[in-house]
Amino acid sequence: MNLDTIIAPYGRVVVRLLKGPVECTDKALWENILNYQTEIQKYLSHIGLELIIKRDEGFAYIKQIVDDEGKTIGLIARQQLGFEVSVILIILRQMLEEFDSNIDELYATERFVSADELKERIEMFLPERFNRVKLLNEIDSYINRIVSLGYLKVIKRDNVDTYQIHRIIKEKVTLDKLQDFKNKLQEYVESV
Repeated sequence: MNLDTIIAPYGRVVVRLLKGPVECTDKALWENILNYQTEIQKYLSHIGLELIIKRDEGFAYIKQIVDDEGKTIGLIARQQLGFEVSVILIILRQMLEEFDSNIDELYATERFVSADELKERIEMFLPERFNRVKLLNEIDSYINRIVSLGYLKVIKRDNVDTYQIHRIIKEKVTLDKLQDFKNKLQEYVESV
């Protein structure tokens, strides 16, 4: 028995999408997504999921369908990120927004960041009374968590870890969420 004869021609790409985003650099999977988009969407809708294709950003992913009351079938568990990881995600999202708006970076498509650059940004972002020492001592574990969530990709450059900010962060941390977080942080700073 050959698996290819019993599974749908888009079966492998659906399995891969269930594990995480698929980038256009994975040519075979990307072509299957584009060629079988309608079939994949129909299949996923039966289990409460939706296929999202971001051609201009070069990736595709799935998300849960949310009803009018904000409920899902619960297939994908929501993860509590914690304050520190949330702050770093907000900073990464802001860095990507600045990069995309920078006319000097018009032809560049990917934003890379070093751990040192991220630490500098974090220090500027945090309120005065926040325990900076603790956060900076644990920054590597927070970065590793963000890598495991798929928002950063480790790229070795001159034997130093550099991180590529994955564009899916724009889907998860929208400009509205970015502004809400900044407002809440400002309220927190003013209350301390």
